[in-house]
Amino acid sequence: MYTRHQKHFWGLFSAPRDEWKSIRDEKSDLTQFGLTRLIFFATVPTIAFLIGISQVGWSLSGTEFHKVAINYAFLMAVAFYLLIVVATLLMTYVTYTIASAFRTEARFERCLVFVTYTATPMYMAGLVGFVPIVWLCIIVLMAAVIYSLYLLYVGIPIYMNIPEGKGFIVATSIISAGLCMMVCFNVATVVIWSMMIA
Repeated sequence: MYTRHQKHFWGLFSAPRDEWKSIRDEKSDLTQFGLTRLIFFATVPTIAFLIGISQVGWSLSGTEFHKVAINYAFLMAVAFYLLIVVATLLMTYVTYTIASAFRTEARFERCLVFVTYTATPMYMAGLVGFVPIVWLCIIVLMAAVIYSLYLLYVGIPIYMNIPEGKGFIVATSIISAGLCMMVCFNVATVVIWSMMIA
């Protein structure tokens, strides 16, 4: 399973269209594979920010750093991890619902795999958390979001076996729901951050 995951990981960055075809044709236990990916990748930004804010400190400008006590940083990391997992599962449900409405090959476990692969750039962008400078985090995350959107638009028609025109509508519907989710995720992050810092 590890070699297959590694192949898909690099393939999404080097040849996404071909890799989506390969992912679509997977015959393994999709639920186990999707959950394993989610559990693993959700830890990447969590651990990076835990170490970053407690050992390096966070900064708005990159000149003055403010460390967070390890006990608060740990609680924030746990909350951040749970937010990532819940947001991913909710996006999976939204993707499943929208794909079902458009009569595509929609099964929850297939949608879980699709969402975790689509979100891979955002999970990996969490590595910037080792140096939590706010403006740098925003730039890196925005670049990751743009590439994830590209993976979504390219992947929907291929993975769901639907025409590109219909795939565009499905992908746009998913993005609309995703934007609402992102606002909720950001609000929850700010609430957790302010509770721990105050």
